[in-house]
Amino acid sequence: MSLPGFWKHVGTVLGGALGAQAMPLLAAPLITRMCTPSEMGAFSVWLGVVAVSAIAATLRLETAMILDHEKEQQRVCFSVVLYTASITAVLVSLAAMGAHAFGLPALREQSWLALAVIGLGTWLTAYTQTTLAYATSHKAFGKAARAKVWGAATIALSQLVLLYFGAGEFGLLAGQLIGLTAGLFAANLLLRPPSPRLTLRLDHSATAYLLRHQKFWRFSLPSNLLNALVSQMPLFLIGMRHGALAAGLYALTNRVLAAPVSLLAASVLEVFKRESVQEFETVGNCRRAYRYTFKALSLLGLGPAVVLLLFSPQLFAFAFGANWRPAGELAQILAPLCFLNFIASPLSYVFFVTGRQKVDLLWQVALFLMTLCAFLAPGTLRQNVLWYTIGYSMLYLVYLRMSYECSGNRLAPA
Repeated sequence: MSLPGFWKHVGTVLGGALGAQAMPLLAAPLITRMCTPSEMGAFSVWLGVVAVSAIAATLRLETAMILDHEKEQQRVCFSVVLYTASITAVLVSLAAMGAHAFGLPALREQSWLALAVIGLGTWLTAYTQTTLAYATSHKAFGKAARAKVWGAATIALSQLVLLYFGAGEFGLLAGQLIGLTAGLFAANLLLRPPSPRLTLRLDHSATAYLLRHQKFWRFSLPSNLLNALVSQMPLFLIGMRHGALAAGLYALTNRVLAAPVSLLAASVLEVFKRESVQEFETVGNCRRAYRYTFKALSLLGLGPAVVLLLFSPQLFAFAFGANWRPAGELAQILAPLCFLNFIASPLSYVFFVTGRQKVDLLWQVALFLMTLCAFLAPGTLRQNVLWYTIGYSMLYLVYLRMSYECSGNRLAPA
């Protein structure tokens, strides 16, 4: 693929990402003035559980669909995900309510209703991710972008309306579910993916599909689960050690810092997925795509990282209110990590393309242990976040080196 073609696809995905993120980002200053940091913290914990559970629900088979373009095989993939996501949804809600009953600190402050619908949020997120992966496999970037915009806009508007009428934490939660439903409906309407088979047990074709793509659920699944746990663990541990107010501040920091990755890096990732696979199929490696993507991400991420490093406290206080200035101070500490995350996240897909998911899994284990140590170490909130930034940044440098080496290898069976 030519470089202009690369940027054309990136622009298409980025346009959708900008639209998908514009409403939440514009709504954030209003939302932070209509809810307390404690309410934001509680909602973020709920959303974190949904994000982790959704990964388990798909078994990461939606990633395999980008490698497997045959229509009937993609139908089987949808059938397997429907089956596993439904079972996971039920189990997650039951487990969450059980954990609440036994007084688990991370879920103790959640309402019974919030815990009961965690499964619904998990199912909607998992099936939406699979549908968007189907779009990527067919280069339907424009339609996927429109579906993302519709879902994100519905989330933002629903939350604002419910908060305006005094719904509080429940308004944030209900708005998220309404938006997820709208986004999935729009994705199915625009993309017309294969209809899954509704069965009470997996048939022979589904079992064969699981065996053929076993590296995804054997290595990619635990690796991505660890990665998701690592991303949510600071919020859980901060809430347990420093209180709900600190958890709410960190939740806003994490939400703002995730925006560059969601907007730009994720857009580049959608294109890099397809181009890296095509390059491997034609020349046996994806070094050219990797190098070009690395340079593009470095240039795109440098500006936002410098702004965060220099002006985060002032920007947070101006945008979200004086009560949220400490969140900007945390963002200032995390700025270097944000830059490395912006570069490394899209390029990590090279481990999937080359069948080296096991290497990625080992790195995720090291990251999990580092995060645990950083936030369990004695110290203030700022000290814990600083140790986390240093440790994570060093691991990202190792990660980038491994992914570059991996981009030059022959394609291994996935």
